Amino acid sequence: MKALFYTREFPPYVYGGAGVHVEYLADELSKLIDIDVRCFGDQDSKERNLSVKGFPYENPIFKNSDDKLKAVFQTLSTGLHMNADTIDADVVHCHTWYSHFAGIMAKLCYGIPLVITTHSLEPLRPWKREQLGRGYDASSWIEKTAIEMADALIAVSEETKQDVLNHFNVNENKVKVIYNGINLQQYITTPETETLDEYGVDKSKPYVLFVGRITRQKGIIHLVNAIKYINKDTQIVLCAGAPDTKEIGVEMEKAVNEVQKTRDNVIWIDKMVTKKEIIQLYSHADVFCCPSIYEPFGIINIEAMACDTAVVASAVGGIKEVVVNGETGILIPVEQQNSAPFEPVDPEKFAKDLAEGVNKLINNPELRDSMAKKGRKRVEDYFDWISIAKQVEELYKSLK
Repeated sequence: MKALFYTREFPPYVYGGAGVHVEYLADELSKLIDIDVRCFGDQDSKERNLSVKGFPYENPIFKNSDDKLKAVFQTLSTGLHMNADTIDADVVHCHTWYSHFAGIMAKLCYGIPLVITTHSLEPLRPWKREQLGRGYDASSWIEKTAIEMADALIAVSEETKQDVLNHFNVNENKVKVIYNGINLQQYITTPETETLDEYGVDKSKPYVLFVGRITRQKGIIHLVNAIKYINKDTQIVLCAGAPDTKEIGVEMEKAVNEVQKTRDNVIWIDKMVTKKEIIQLYSHADVFCCPSIYEPFGIINIEAMACDTAVVASAVGGIKEVVVNGETGILIPVEQQNSAPFEPVDPEKFAKDLAEGVNKLINNPELRDSMAKKGRKRVEDYFDWISIAKQVEELYKSLK
C-alpha cells in the first residue's frame, strides 16, 4: 500500500502542531507502508519508504496581489503544482486547509480515496479573517468542500469529531477519532541545560513555560496578562514566534514590554526553537502553561508531559481529553462567548485563574512532581506514534 500526504508543513519548515503531527506520522507509517509526501517548500529526499518533495509557495505572478489574499492565491497555485506529477498512491491524506485544494484535485482527477485529518476547523477560527481578509471565506469554502467529499475523516479528539458533525454535512460513520502522538524516545527529560544558559534562564529559580505561535488561538496574550498575578520569584519563559499578523505581533510586543516594566524575569524567546532546545526547556520547566481558547488536541501538552512537566491548561477542546484534571495537571475553566471570536467572557478572570493554577503548582512541589510522573505515564499509555500509525494504516485499508 502507498499513501500520498499533502501538507503545507514538513521539516525543515514546521511551525505548528499540524506540522509536528505530519512529520512523525509519516516517519512511523513509512515503517509499515510506502509514503509519498508533497509539501510547500524545496525539500527533495528519499529514505527507506519515505519520499518527500517540496513545491514552491512564493510565486512572482502574485506579487501585486492584495497581501491578505496572496496567501490564498499562492496556496491554490501550489495545490495545482502538487498534482502535476503523476500520482500512483492508493489514498491521498490531507493535513490543514492549505492542502485541501490539492486533495480535492487528486480525488477528482486521479480517482483515489481522500482522507482528511481535521487538525482545526475554519468555522471555529474566526480570527483568521485578521490574517486572510475575504480570503477567510475562500479557505472556509475549500475546507467545507474537501471535508464533505472526503471518503474518511480523522478527528484528533472526540470533541473535534463533534465539531465536524456540528459544522459540516458528513456521515458520522466516516469520522474516526485517532489522537495525535509523540516520539517517546525523543521527548524525554534531559539533564542538558545549555539552552537555559543561552537565553538567560536562572536555573536556581522556578519557571513557567509557554510554547506556541503568536495567534489568538493559542491565548498567549491571556498568559501575558496573567503574569502580574504570578508569584514574583517565578520566571516566565515565553517561547513564542511566527505571529499570524503584524497587528498581533505588535500587540504581543506591547504587552510583554508593559509587564517587563514591573519585573525582570520575563524571558521572551521570539523565534521557533529547535527540538533539542525545546526539550531542554520542557525538561527543566516547573510548569507548562497552555492558555489556548481553541485547541482540537494540543500536542504541546503531551510534549510537556512526556518531559515530566506538570501542565496548567485551559479546559477547551481536545485538551480535556489529554490533561487529566488534578492528576496530570490543572484544567482552567473558561466561559467563552457563544459566537465569534469565542474569547473569554471575562478575560481578567481567566488571566487570574491561569495564574492561580500556576501558583498552586509552584508552591506545592510534591503535587507538581506527582503530576509530572503521572503525565509521563499517561503519554506512554495513550499517545505513542507506533500504535497511532497502525490505526491510520487500518483506516487506509478499509478504503481499498
